[in-house]
Amino acid sequence: MMSRITDEADEGIDPRTSRSICDAVGERLQQNLRPETSRLSPHLEQLMDELRRRDSTARGRTST
Repeated sequence: MMSRITDEADEGIDPRTSRSICDAVGERLQQNLRPETSRLSPHLEQLMDELRRRDSTARGRTST
């Protein structure tokens, strides 16, 4: 009986199944952990806006 448990544990799961599990867990976390409202301070919100602007500007330069 003990050898059967050990054999099953050695098999593991294939990469495709592992990826599917990770994706499903990630989706579930995103659904369950969504903030109801923005809890950032006004200053931090300004910094995030600036980061978004810079990121979109950088993407615009690399896509041409």
